[in-house]
Amino acid sequence: MPPSRDAESGSDDDLDLDELDPIVHSYNEPRIKPSSDSASRRTANGSTNIPLQRLQKYGSSRLWRSKGRPGRTGEADEDTEGLLGSWPGQTHGNGQLPQWSESEDQVGWNVSRKKYQHLHRQNSISQGRDAPSRRPSVRQSMQISDFVRQELADMREGNQELDGHKSREVVVGQSQKKRFPTNVVSNAKYTPWSFLPRTLYNEFSFFLNVYFLLVALSQILPFLRIGYMSTYIVPLAVVLTISIGKEAADDIVRRRRDAEANAELFTVLSFSDTARDGVVEVQKKSRDIKVGHVLKLEKNQRVPADVVILQSRLSELTVASSGDETDAPSPQSTGETFIRTDQLDGETDWKLRLPSPLSQNLTLKDLRRLKITAGAPDKKVNEFVGTLELEPSDLDRSAADRAISAPLTIDNTAWANTVLASSTTTYGAVIYTGRQTRSALSTSPSRSKTGLLEYEINNLTKILCIMTLSLSIILVALEGFEPSNKKPWYVAITIYLILFSTIIPISLRVNLDMGKTVYAYFIHQDKGIPGTVVRTSTIPEDLGRIEYLLSDKTGTLTQNEMQLRKIHVGTVAYAGEAMDEVAAYVDQAFATGAGHESKASEIGSTTKTRREIGVRVRDLVLALALCHNVTPTTDEIDGEKVVSYQASSPDEIAIVEFTESVGLRVLQRDRENIVLQSVSTGQIVIRAEIKDIFPFTSDSKRMGIIVSLTSEIPGLSNVDELWFFQKGADTVMTSIVCANDWLDEETANMAREGLRTLVVGRKRLSQQQYADFSSEYTDASLALHDRDTGMASVVKTHLEHDLELLGVTGVEDRLQKDVKPSLELLRNAGVKIWMLTGDKIETARCVAVSARLVARGQNIYTMSKLKAKQAAKDALDVMRNQTESALLIDGDSLHLMLSQFRTEFITIAVQLPAVIACRCSPTQKADVAQLIRQHTKKRVCCIGDGGNDVSMIQAADVGIGIVGKEGRQASLAADFSIEQFCYLTKLLVWHGRNSYKRSAKLAQFIIHRGLIISVCQTMYNIAGHFDPKGLFKDWLMVGYATVYTMLPVFSLVLDTDVDEHLANLYPELYKELKTGKSLSYKTFFTWVGVSVYQGAVIQGLSQLLVGEVDGPRMLSVSFTVLILNELIMVAVAVTTWHPIMIVCIVGTACIYAASVPFLGEYFDLGYVASWSWAWRVVAVGSISLVPVWGGKVARRMWKPPNYRKVQGI
Repeated sequence: MPPSRDAESGSDDDLDLDELDPIVHSYNEPRIKPSSDSASRRTANGSTNIPLQRLQKYGSSRLWRSKGRPGRTGEADEDTEGLLGSWPGQTHGNGQLPQWSESEDQVGWNVSRKKYQHLHRQNSISQGRDAPSRRPSVRQSMQISDFVRQELADMREGNQELDGHKSREVVVGQSQKKRFPTNVVSNAKYTPWSFLPRTLYNEFSFFLNVYFLLVALSQILPFLRIGYMSTYIVPLAVVLTISIGKEAADDIVRRRRDAEANAELFTVLSFSDTARDGVVEVQKKSRDIKVGHVLKLEKNQRVPADVVILQSRLSELTVASSGDETDAPSPQSTGETFIRTDQLDGETDWKLRLPSPLSQNLTLKDLRRLKITAGAPDKKVNEFVGTLELEPSDLDRSAADRAISAPLTIDNTAWANTVLASSTTTYGAVIYTGRQTRSALSTSPSRSKTGLLEYEINNLTKILCIMTLSLSIILVALEGFEPSNKKPWYVAITIYLILFSTIIPISLRVNLDMGKTVYAYFIHQDKGIPGTVVRTSTIPEDLGRIEYLLSDKTGTLTQNEMQLRKIHVGTVAYAGEAMDEVAAYVDQAFATGAGHESKASEIGSTTKTRREIGVRVRDLVLALALCHNVTPTTDEIDGEKVVSYQASSPDEIAIVEFTESVGLRVLQRDRENIVLQSVSTGQIVIRAEIKDIFPFTSDSKRMGIIVSLTSEIPGLSNVDELWFFQKGADTVMTSIVCANDWLDEETANMAREGLRTLVVGRKRLSQQQYADFSSEYTDASLALHDRDTGMASVVKTHLEHDLELLGVTGVEDRLQKDVKPSLELLRNAGVKIWMLTGDKIETARCVAVSARLVARGQNIYTMSKLKAKQAAKDALDVMRNQTESALLIDGDSLHLMLSQFRTEFITIAVQLPAVIACRCSPTQKADVAQLIRQHTKKRVCCIGDGGNDVSMIQAADVGIGIVGKEGRQASLAADFSIEQFCYLTKLLVWHGRNSYKRSAKLAQFIIHRGLIISVCQTMYNIAGHFDPKGLFKDWLMVGYATVYTMLPVFSLVLDTDVDEHLANLYPELYKELKTGKSLSYKTFFTWVGVSVYQGAVIQGLSQLLVGEVDGPRMLSVSFTVLILNELIMVAVAVTTWHPIMIVCIVGTACIYAASVPFLGEYFDLGYVASWSWAWRVVAVGSISLVPVWGGKVARRMWKPPNYRKVQGI
């Protein structure tokens, strides 16, 4: 008998729900604390269950509601009868509505309290309300406790998520009162109307483009005019056309992808009274899906919009093969479905989703009686709060003013771009579409990074600007600021600035951007590193200048493919072939047939000690088979059923696979039960009813479960027993389990073997203990603030102490392919490697040694368990004298160093050859990366594979993500994504080195191309008595900047100085790039000197040999030598010829030769056809080129570069 309202009137749970919930009006009876009898009674009645995982914000919205309150007079009986009576058109059994029960003092839902706890701890469910005739006054029966009053005040004042104006009501299957966005997917950056304005704005946000635009516009003014305006407009137009064309091409690709997604067909339910069964299935394109539509989704189908799951019907039983399928729940009763969210949050594990019990058993026709209340659209992909209301049917007029209401949580949703993973037919109501979906709101613009090379080029460009201005002022000053043409001095300076504008390379940025595109293409097409993706194309050159590599361990250096290798039960350890003995103990413990009794007696009854060990092994294996979050799923491949395990962690799957290998299989797992099967007999041996589950978190580092066990196995009780099982890291479990003398030693031994350790314990609970815990835990779960902290506190107080220590497991995570040679090669390339991991110190040391992160024979200086400031200072003093040693430091000591001796610590640490930091949090990883960048000003690369590595990857100059077993968060957040760690060496040593060397050479040639023609212009103006007029005008200038030089110079992006084999064989070649010698102030001024020499020779000798300062003959010699000089300089600079390079150089020379007959406006064509012109061109060109080429040859012979040394040239 439930307690009366009078008895419960003083409880904190007696709440006036109209006052508690400002949005949804409801009524409820006081929560009835469950007993085993009541629980079994509710289960026997075929109860309907509701998921209550992670309910956020709503207090009373967790509970079943009835919209509207019956009156306090006798007429309420009629209203209640109308509400609780038979539902027209419904039958009891499959397909019926949730069933009501009546007792002496209450009318309430038959809801089993134990349900929906597979995902999280369930909160209590209302058991109904008293009959109206027995109801006391509201103020007598319902009181609000102080803590809830305070929570309510906070909620009303500050909780914006519950504001009525921010919520939406969605009527299922019908037209909506409000207008919502269309479900059109649009990832395009521009519209047809905004494309040109936005791209032009972006382009002219660069100083160089504005500068050249002003130069071109200056030709409108007669007193500044030098030639045709097209002379200056065309080069700028070419640059803008290339940049804008690239934007257009990228946007067209995005629009095509969007069009494909928008045209994808989906099945939508159309409700019609004239149709058979009231429902018609129609096909609609994704863009035509609207809020309120009911979608029918099948396996492997993308979810096109954010939906609330209404129903899910299994097309095949998700029960492991060889089990007793008659014991499995029917598809209609489970309603479970799995989704993949890897395209949303990067996690590859399947997520369990559930329909609301209020809608699961409705007919499809009755789905349009549903109404969903949801919050405003937001980007919280792991949170959702809403309600589902069931309106009375049209035939039930007695309850016309009331609707039954149920809560909705994240477990009842499937967001857009997730994929249905299980073999189910799922019906979902659309609540958010288009730009309001979680996927669209969570999409942020791609990060823009600027490489170190671009910063260096920007500095050189500033020098060129100063040179341009200085040269203009000097030429005017030499005439005493009174030019011979009588123009004002400031006009003369302006004209000179226009004439010397070629010094500033307008095409430098666009050429470098095009080069980056070529480098990204090479990386994508490299068959040696398949699956590599360039997500940030602006920094490929930085791959060639990495000085520090910060790496995660698990999944990065190791495979993240776990296998349980060792267990220890206190007195004995088992590993390798000894696992056969474990299997024998398990077979003995869970044997049910007579054929197994003789074997059991042979093994188990020899000595008392062996029997005790057998019991301990049995208990540990049983705990491992129960304490996890693994779900076995069945799929059909080529006509055969294949069982696979789904879990969020490879460790969990490894443990369940181990229990199966020793004879105890997890046959079935759902939100309420775990069924275990003996592998040898095929019989079900254990049934566990899940009471509560406490998932693993990175903060708690442990996972627990409360189960009620039932078994017929001898030695195990056949009545319900309540057990609390827990497993976790030794750092937290040591204080939770009972005192012992072996745990620390054995976990340290396993860690030294490179195994990941977990400590397993258990505690038996009485019914009273569980009832006390359940009551407080439920109260804590109703809090609106600090809910998680309160719930964790209750668990710690009631459960997490004095656990029986069952044993320790050691899971092996093997090294990835070629990790050892990869780390050794990077170390020889001068890259200092840091390993940042969350594992314990012994495991980190073992992996560092086995992976060759630490060189053979290298000393490892360990810094651990530092608590005091003085101890940290002493450790620093010791470390100063150990600069050749590797450093091993734990998280606590690292925190102390960074907080007390930040500068001193990082100054010493960056000089060490290797650093291993263990027990690191994600925040610490990011802090270390940021600190190294700020302190050294060097390029830092971070690599990882998990969600806990994202912050570190984003803090790096170059972030590299590995597509891992635990998800794609890291790869999606990174600048480059690879599939294996060993691909990193090729990415850095080959592609990174080539990208930097090529871009450096390309930039220098573009600068040289602009400087040399400006020097020719200067010589011409000096010879013309400082008259500021142009030398090469109109189409000669346009041709020089585009047709005659662009392709040969750009073809340098194909050049390589060594082949891939030599780059890997001599990683020292990579080391020299870190100094930036390929493009430095020294090389810049060297090229300035070469440009000055060649420009002066070309223009000066042309004027001397032709015998005229101005004229078409001199112009033909000077311009021809200028073109040939640039082509030959490119050819001399090539190290390894590529066919495209030959075509570009030879083809450009032919184009120039073919265009000469059309340049009669500028050249004396008759003179060009004579030998007199030819020998002057050869003479001037030889004097311009031979000294430069000779100096280069002499320098190579005197001090050859390293790449020529390894080539043996």
